[in-house]
Amino acid sequence: MHDADRDEENHKLLGDDGPRQGVPMRLGFLAGVINRERIPAFEQMLWRVCHGNVFLRQAVIDAPLEDPTTGDQVHKSVFIIFFQGEQLKSRVKKICEGFRASLYPCPEMQSERREMAMGVMTRIEDLNTVLGQTEEHRQRVLHSAASNIRLWFIKVRKLKAVYHTLNLFNLDVTQKCLIGECWCPVADLEHIQAALRRGTEKSGSSVPSILNKMTSNEQPPTYNNTNKFTAVFQSIVDAYGVASYREVNPAPYAIITFPFLFGVMFGDLGHGFIMFLIGLYLVLNERKLQEAFGNDEVFGIFLGGRYIILLMGAFAMYCGFIYNDIFSKAINIFGSKWNVSAMFDETVKGEGMYQLNPNVSAEPYPLGLDPIWQVSNNKITFLNSYKMKMSVIVGVTQMVFGVILGIFNHVYFRKFINIWCEFIPQFIFLTFIFGYMCFLIIFKWFKYDGDSSAQAPSLIITMINMFLLTDGDMMYSGQVRRCY
Repeated sequence: MHDADRDEENHKLLGDDGPRQGVPMRLGFLAGVINRERIPAFEQMLWRVCHGNVFLRQAVIDAPLEDPTTGDQVHKSVFIIFFQGEQLKSRVKKICEGFRASLYPCPEMQSERREMAMGVMTRIEDLNTVLGQTEEHRQRVLHSAASNIRLWFIKVRKLKAVYHTLNLFNLDVTQKCLIGECWCPVADLEHIQAALRRGTEKSGSSVPSILNKMTSNEQPPTYNNTNKFTAVFQSIVDAYGVASYREVNPAPYAIITFPFLFGVMFGDLGHGFIMFLIGLYLVLNERKLQEAFGNDEVFGIFLGGRYIILLMGAFAMYCGFIYNDIFSKAINIFGSKWNVSAMFDETVKGEGMYQLNPNVSAEPYPLGLDPIWQVSNNKITFLNSYKMKMSVIVGVTQMVFGVILGIFNHVYFRKFINIWCEFIPQFIFLTFIFGYMCFLIIFKWFKYDGDSSAQAPSLIITMINMFLLTDGDMMYSGQVRRCY
């Protein structure tokens, strides 16, 4: 039987001589891995340099490997090169180095290769076991850290706040203690001293902290003591301007006026009830929502204004009840007070639009608007005019109240010249123009009824004529037409 492998082992790699009988030939080999895209050029270089006296076998590695230098996933091929002689071995090594191929030692004996393969497999299994245990340990550590990370963030923020505050201190001449100057409310002095004593006891220091009062000619900063209910209203007031030190703070009055003016504009019993429920949910679950969404950029705004949403919903419900408006529909609670008995003749037997005489009504509607306005064709015109005039009266009243608050500041700071040069001109300008307009609104409501409403002059035209000094219809007798 002919042994082809035996003949190949006794032959030269390439040559014209026949096989040498009885003379065994030992072939050297190198094994390694190389980038898959470099295989064609690698083969050509081996052929040219070694003149065809090497034998190359390569196989593709299916799974991509991670480059230890860059961390990228690369596709590689494993190869083995057979050669004869040290000279070819040196050339093959240089070519592998030029193509950045990774060479790995491989024993020549089959038993040694088997033993080496078993050692590699054992090492791979050990590494996989270590990696699995490391992953499990990392998951346990991360789970335990996730439960404490919020507390850690709080502690880190507190430490940063402490160090930031300490950076504002100055060193004394002995370089042994820190000196800080700050403003604080007089009512909190006892709390500050108690906090300094607790800090001294907990730190174990033998030298207590000293708190001294100092006199200064500088203007103290404004500090308004707020809580979770009043903070949002104080923020709205501060957005327009921060009051100076010891001035009257208008924020407590804004707690009522701001949501009430919103209710005047948004008056709807149904929509106001929905807003009230949303605000009530945010208030009742404020602690849970604060922990979950306190740092959210959008929801945090609604959560911070939960109390103002609650009050706006309540006032919108009240004004909606006054307007008799629930989801743009009227509710007939007390029954309509309009009377059509005077028109009950042949006129109302047909279909169409009819004009009701308000003077025929027996009595006014007990509270709010009569529900018959819901079916009138001038509902929008009447309600818009009514709501606009009510908003003007409430708004001007609030502005007058704000101007009156200023006189308390002038008296407290003993700036009496500001009363003559600031308060009185502001009050005269506001009341003689806008206050007079509110007077005309109320006067027109009382003077003109259903019969004489067609002769009632327009408020806008009356105000324009007053500024232009032109003649016009008089609202009441004795009203000056023209100034000379």
